Amino acid sequence: MPEASTAVFEKDNFNAEKYVKNLVQDCVGGPELQQTKQKIQSLSETVSSTLKKHVYENYMQFIETAKEISHLESEMYQLSHILIEQRNLLTTLRDESMLDDQKNIIEDQSLDPNVNEEQQNRKAIQLIKESLIGYKGNLDDKVFIHEGGLIELDSNDYRPICRIHLFLFNEVLVLAKVRNEKKLEFQTEYETKKIAVINIKDLDGVNKNAINVITSDGARMFQCINSAAKLEWIDKFEHAIKFHQLKKPKKAQAPQPPTSLKFEAPQKSTDSELLTLSPTASEMGRVIVENLPPEWLVTAPEEIQAEIAQRHFEDCLALLQKCEDHLAQDSTFHGAAEIGEKIKTLKGSLASVLMHELSNSQSRSLQAALRSSRRPLKLLVEMEKSREACGILLRVCTSAIRTSQRQARRNNLAVSELFFCDVALVASEFLRAFSAKASCTSALIVWCNMELQYFASQLIKHYLTKDTQLEMVAKVVEGVREPCLKLREIGLDLSYHMEGLLRSTLGQLLDEARYRLVDSIGRTEDPWQPYNLQTKTGLRTLLKEFDVLGIDFRAYVTGDTWINLTQATVSFCRHLLQTTESCAYLAKYDSLQRDSEMLIRELFLSQHSIKPPNSLNADMNFVAKNKTYMAEILLPIAMKRFERIAGKKPDLLMELHTQLRTVPPKPKPRSVYQTDVL
Repeated sequence: MPEASTAVFEKDNFNAEKYVKNLVQDCVGGPELQQTKQKIQSLSETVSSTLKKHVYENYMQFIETAKEISHLESEMYQLSHILIEQRNLLTTLRDESMLDDQKNIIEDQSLDPNVNEEQQNRKAIQLIKESLIGYKGNLDDKVFIHEGGLIELDSNDYRPICRIHLFLFNEVLVLAKVRNEKKLEFQTEYETKKIAVINIKDLDGVNKNAINVITSDGARMFQCINSAAKLEWIDKFEHAIKFHQLKKPKKAQAPQPPTSLKFEAPQKSTDSELLTLSPTASEMGRVIVENLPPEWLVTAPEEIQAEIAQRHFEDCLALLQKCEDHLAQDSTFHGAAEIGEKIKTLKGSLASVLMHELSNSQSRSLQAALRSSRRPLKLLVEMEKSREACGILLRVCTSAIRTSQRQARRNNLAVSELFFCDVALVASEFLRAFSAKASCTSALIVWCNMELQYFASQLIKHYLTKDTQLEMVAKVVEGVREPCLKLREIGLDLSYHMEGLLRSTLGQLLDEARYRLVDSIGRTEDPWQPYNLQTKTGLRTLLKEFDVLGIDFRAYVTGDTWINLTQATVSFCRHLLQTTESCAYLAKYDSLQRDSEMLIRELFLSQHSIKPPNSLNADMNFVAKNKTYMAEILLPIAMKRFERIAGKKPDLLMELHTQLRTVPPKPKPRSVYQTDVL
């Protein structure tokens, strides 16, 4: 008797079938085989109990491990908090050390104090040009004002981006990036007349000592080493802007404005002092006092900067308009020109910030982009920046729509309905925002045409390719036509333009389908015998199927399972009605109606003209019956189906039906066998 042990079953090459075969051969008689079976059963129970024990032990170890992991997770959480605090501390130390180590170019070099200011300016410009890598601009006619190292911050989360060194001149602001070797690589430059500086309030230590520089490229935030350096930079920027304003030529001789707009209140004079004044002096003093601007107007530029920094755009625009209205009524006071230039610059800065806000919604979905654009759009329209605002809005909408179209194609969603819903949403929001600006409507129309062209090209590329089945083509076209017509509800009709964009491609697909379908007729040999469905169930199923298509074959049923038409005729009925339905959807476009009817006509004539071969002894009356059924019953049903779907009368099919009725088929006379029996 063979020995049964677990060692046999643990081998890698163990084969159960082979083991049982050998076992049967080695065992002598049934009792010995029964004993071996009992031993194997005992081994199975032992292994099963051992497995259960191991599973239990593993489960207990798993529970213990889970407890340890839970304790470890708590410790890791505490450690993470400690590391975050350490990181914040090290970041602060690093930023301070970065700014401490970054020395100024001019301070590191010794300028001779004995030479005049012009020579010192030339020397400073020469040193700056030598220290800048990649700068090709002209600084020779500029006046150097200030320089220093700062850290550029991300305007969203105030995260440090890189170390920046700024060189401020009377006409330009040069930005250089600090490399690891403390070399300065030129980054960009801005004209001082096109920038504005905003003092940003510290927010719980998040962005300490930061300033916001509004440029033509948008807002850029920089962090200074301390509050004193921050105030110095703000003062130097104001000096540079004022330097540019004072440089402008005057149209006529006029008194020079004071260098500061901060006017001190006149001291009260005693009556005796007023009496000692001559009439001329008294009159001059009265004129000076009367020409002082109101206090709110003097502080308005600083308040406007603070409102922009705090994103109180509505209050900022209201204050700007108030200042403009006051200057329009009275501009004879001292400092009016300087205040007017500041207000003009700040208005441009506000417009730049609002346009930047409008552009920032580009990465969002269309609905989110439109919601976030309402506030800046309203303010830009009030500032007479409608043309620029509508251009930015439409670019944002283009990006959002095309992104959603790509996602819809990936997920096999209805791209056509999504596209036209998005266009309707954009048009409604656009007309609401620019209802008082009729000149902007042309931009919307041009945008709709451009987006429609792009959508049609993507539709042709992905869904209307060569060899696409006619049924799929009809489904795509109907999916485009229905939502396109709904745009008429908001006064936007793009259906004719859409038809023109798809006409050429759809015409080619119809031609290809006609050649393909006509060529498929007559490929299989028809025995020209009645159609046998084999079972009653098969017959009932066929009758129900054609009931849906509008054809009743019950008058042609003979016996239990027969239809008194050929199988080819029955199959062609199904095929023709399905093709007619697809062509009818395409025929809703006037330019495609004739091609659609031509396809149905040629397909019908191809089947109708088939004749049995001479070698086949077919019953010509049965052949004529099939042709008559096609001409008198099938073709009228197809015509009604076409007219119901397309909403137009099928003139070519009606003409064909008339021709077939006037020329009925002539059945071949049957031979009658006669006999003289009886």
